[in-house]
Amino acid sequence: MKAILINPDKSLVWADVPDPVIGSEDVLVKIHYAALNRADLMQRDGDYPPPAGCPEWMGLEISGTIEKLGDEAAKKSNYKVGDKVMALLGGGGYAEYVSVKYDMLMPVPKGRTMAEAAAMPEAYATAYLNLFIEGGAKAGNTLLMHAGASGLASVVIPMAKAFGLRVITSVLSDEIAEKIKPLGADLIVNTSKQDIAEVLRGQLEAGTPVDVAIDCLGGSFMGGCLPYLAHGARWIMIAALAGTKTEIDLKNIYVRNVRIIGSTLRSRTPEFKAELLKKLVSDVWPKVEAGYMKPSIYKILPITEAEAAHAILQRGENVGKVVLVVSC
Repeated sequence: MKAILINPDKSLVWADVPDPVIGSEDVLVKIHYAALNRADLMQRDGDYPPPAGCPEWMGLEISGTIEKLGDEAAKKSNYKVGDKVMALLGGGGYAEYVSVKYDMLMPVPKGRTMAEAAAMPEAYATAYLNLFIEGGAKAGNTLLMHAGASGLASVVIPMAKAFGLRVITSVLSDEIAEKIKPLGADLIVNTSKQDIAEVLRGQLEAGTPVDVAIDCLGGSFMGGCLPYLAHGARWIMIAALAGTKTEIDLKNIYVRNVRIIGSTLRSRTPEFKAELLKKLVSDVWPKVEAGYMKPSIYKILPITEAEAAHAILQRGENVGKVVLVVSC
């Protein structure tokens, strides 16, 4: 089969690789679509290696059809050859086929296309993890979701709204703010014009402070925001695209019982991920099928144009997910 490999000069090439090996608990999936994540860019740069046992090529989420099931996979699951599925992967999605343990598969929600399905596993699992498991979010809470134009925000914001949260998000321009209005955020802050810390101060004074923040930016302003959160708030760090250093008033942290939580999905155990996917299917898929949320796709490109797809993320031009089509 073929997969996207990383050349020594960091360019990408669609090249021949060995066919996947199918274990007893594994399922062979013919990949239709693979979605991009910023972790792919990090892996390409050598900063985010795949977990042990995973293919060396990138790709954390895919949709496709089942080609073959191992003996134990057939016994322990309800899947059968020909089923349309999506999968959460440790790596290996930029390819024609992938071998994946049966409990990393999910059914495609009714009414969703295969391209949309590919854009769901990693983003929806990350959103659910940080909103409800790490963040403990509940109806009536206020969420701060940074980088409102990101692929993750395009999932987190509608998911939070579907579960009754109030949402504040940040963007870099009025143009982007206009583009993301359909996501349903209650307050969109253009940080090129407004100081986000001052906005959060105003929210605190108005009695509507942030209970949960999901931060992929970090940087110097992060510490400045912490004094203006709700008592017992959770600030969840998932990346540091704006910088790895900040200054924090530690007294504020312990007096206000603010928790700073580092979180990544890829580093979790397979057992944790399997339970997380079960929660997605039981708790979130009904809301997806009812139309409360849907994946937001910015652009679909052929797998052979993975380089151009990565460039879209590197430039930060996408509002929603970028998806690669492998076979339809």
